[in-house]
Amino acid sequence: MENKRVKDMTKGNPAKLLLQFTIPLLIGNVFQQLYNMVDSIVVGNFVGENALGAIGTTNSLQFFFFSLVLGLSVGIGIVVSQYFGSSDEENVKNTIGNAIWAISICSVLMSLVGFFLARPALVLMNTDPAILEDAVIYLKVTAIGFICVGMYNGVSSILRALGDTKTPLTFLIVASLINVALDLLFVLQFKWGVVGVAVATAFAQLISAVACIIYAVKCTTFFRLTKENLKIKKAILYKCLQLGIPVALQNALIAVSLIVLQGVVNGFGATFTTAFTVVARIEQLVQQPFMSLGSAISTFTGQNMGAGNVKRVKQGFFSGTIISTVFALAVLPIFWGFAPQIISIFGKSPDVIAIGTVGLRIDSCFLAFLGLIYTTRNVLNGAGDAMFSLMTGIVEMCGRIFLARPLTMVPMFGRYGVFFATGLTWFLNGTISLVRYKRGKWKKLNVISKISEN
Repeated sequence: MENKRVKDMTKGNPAKLLLQFTIPLLIGNVFQQLYNMVDSIVVGNFVGENALGAIGTTNSLQFFFFSLVLGLSVGIGIVVSQYFGSSDEENVKNTIGNAIWAISICSVLMSLVGFFLARPALVLMNTDPAILEDAVIYLKVTAIGFICVGMYNGVSSILRALGDTKTPLTFLIVASLINVALDLLFVLQFKWGVVGVAVATAFAQLISAVACIIYAVKCTTFFRLTKENLKIKKAILYKCLQLGIPVALQNALIAVSLIVLQGVVNGFGATFTTAFTVVARIEQLVQQPFMSLGSAISTFTGQNMGAGNVKRVKQGFFSGTIISTVFALAVLPIFWGFAPQIISIFGKSPDVIAIGTVGLRIDSCFLAFLGLIYTTRNVLNGAGDAMFSLMTGIVEMCGRIFLARPLTMVPMFGRYGVFFATGLTWFLNGTISLVRYKRGKWKKLNVISKISEN
């Protein structure tokens, strides 16, 4: 039973391995999105249009407050995957031991920041007074759950680095089903409204975190840590931070750009904000295959860089690019043909459906570039070229900040310029990421050898 789900990705067909890794992770990511999707569907149909807008307007802030922990998880995963690829079990354990300290401290910090800055941040974003109070309470309650999200993402990132995507999936599915049941109970039976969906989400996150940790310790030998493994190893911790902080800053910059974009959206009123929220929810779901494939490529790259096989990394990049492009092209006609029906799942307001239909069709035209971002960026991250993540964050921030409002002033775009701003930002970032990959600097990086030198 021990380590049976751990997978060595330095051997076998790259495309097959990527798909085997991606599919369980994709299912897990889809279920994770159910936390927010179910919140939106339940609130949109049983609480009201404004309540749905209130939940949607907190998305970018939640992402911002949690960006540091997400970045650290990526950095830790890179180090673990490269040590695993080089068959250095002791340093895999040392990295996990140091990760416990880093993730725990950061999760608590972000939870406190999110809770106490909820109202000032939402006011600064020009949130419509009609949805402000619901947005504040939703953000405060979910901020408490950041601690659980941090622990789950930390453990999941390590397990993925070891080639195990099935363990996080198992417990995430259970937690998602609990979340659905509690949503219906708290909203329909107890009439708690927005507070109910927030409490349900936080509790479900707690379940997934605790269950995943217990399983990892019981069934994966790499999590059987000694006191020595739990001691701070400066070189390892420094490398995790060196790789993770640029990713964290990238996430923070993207979050800032989303906050600015949300401020522009909020200026068009509650109905437009709600429609934008619905499109964002759908896009989050559609992004899951790209995100899952990206995580697979990052682990594949990390393990093979640890094994010193650059040629195999290139094969993985080619296979990943083909997969992401095929998916983007397959989704395009679905969104153009069935956009109104898809939008109507979240509520029956004719205005919301009309606005959301146009927005979804616009953004779907740029999905191939979004896939390219995930493929190239995760090859670079897995190789240890994490500083480029910061560069992509800057590009994404500038794209949204400098395109959103100006495009809404173009007569032919009007308020729909916010959707074009998102699509053009994906185009810019995808192109720049591909150029970085082609330059080949990543081939010369060796994360774990530099740790040994220190």
